[in-house]
Amino acid sequence: MAAQNILIVGAGIAGLTTALAFARSGHDVDIVEQAASLSEVGAGLQISPNASRILIEFGLGEAMLAAMTCPKQISLVSGQSLRKITHVPCGDFAARRWGAPYGVMHRADLQALLLTAVEADNRCRLHLGQRFEAGGIDALGDQLGIARPELIVGADGVWSQIRGLVPGALPPRFSGQVAWRFVLPVETTRRAVDPDNVTAFLGPKTHLVAYPLEHGAAINMVAITKGKDPGQSWAEREGPADRGELLRAFGDWHPDLTSLLRQAPEMTWWPLFGVADGRWSNDAGTILIGDAAHAMTPFAAQGAAMAIEDGYELAQAISQGSGELARTIAEYEARRRVRIGRARQRAAFNQFAYHARGPVQLGRDLVLALRKPESLAADLDWLYGYRAAGS
Repeated sequence: MAAQNILIVGAGIAGLTTALAFARSGHDVDIVEQAASLSEVGAGLQISPNASRILIEFGLGEAMLAAMTCPKQISLVSGQSLRKITHVPCGDFAARRWGAPYGVMHRADLQALLLTAVEADNRCRLHLGQRFEAGGIDALGDQLGIARPELIVGADGVWSQIRGLVPGALPPRFSGQVAWRFVLPVETTRRAVDPDNVTAFLGPKTHLVAYPLEHGAAINMVAITKGKDPGQSWAEREGPADRGELLRAFGDWHPDLTSLLRQAPEMTWWPLFGVADGRWSNDAGTILIGDAAHAMTPFAAQGAAMAIEDGYELAQAISQGSGELARTIAEYEARRRVRIGRARQRAAFNQFAYHARGPVQLGRDLVLALRKPESLAADLDWLYGYRAAGS
């Protein structure tokens, strides 16, 4: 079954991936984006094998690997003592075990390679600078000169406008956590940070993730701790009192790490919102994907990966479905809810484990130290080894 006149709202990672997936299946798609130009904010992100294998299938493997750094391991380290607790092997091990690479890269580089592919595909038509409201889809179609779409894909993020077209979809809810993001030259971090690998520094109620960007020339750092709710916001610039608040949250951490927090350039802090399990579709040809449908906290580093999986599997479902569009979407949604639910559970578990304190923290360190790294990797087979339907 082929839905005609497919409209994708949002040209971030979710929207561009979805457009490519539909185009590869023979569909013509229109992508609309409110921004006049695409410039991805943020810094780094992790691309796990469940997502990288889809990008490779799109023919983007060479460009992805050129922009990506593939660490040999993910290390868990005490933020208070800098003692290594354990690690999960990656590098060649990841490619062999999970069938695709694990890597880290700048968000802007990922968006750029997706955008290049979309612009090169004559089945994709990108419309920038198109402001719209949820109730103005018909007017938008008239403005762009396109027919009323049979399928509308809301890929417009946590503050989705398209969510307003889906009765029963739930609004974003603040998690109580914020992510402080900044980038430092690698030379300034060597006392505390492994410049070649991903390191998660763990501490009571807080954690800090560091990994290389720009092929090792810089270190991306994300410090997650409790914070205030700024309301509807993607990110906030650091205010005069914010640095002191952050340093207090990491006050009992190792001085080499707190020194990095102290000397970092101006940071941005990102309030972490989640979208609970409301409806994703309206039974009338509108479906939410990615953060618009199921934004989750980043404790499993799966936000981008789940969006990439969503777009790929939706296009496969629509292209291969033989029944009514509403039933095809419902079947897709049922499958994805199971997967998303498990990813949410993993993120919640990681938050509990990373931010443990007192006896729980001691028990965590002991259990992790006794397990072999390969055993820890096996725990991720369901996540990293997953092959999206049709791949």
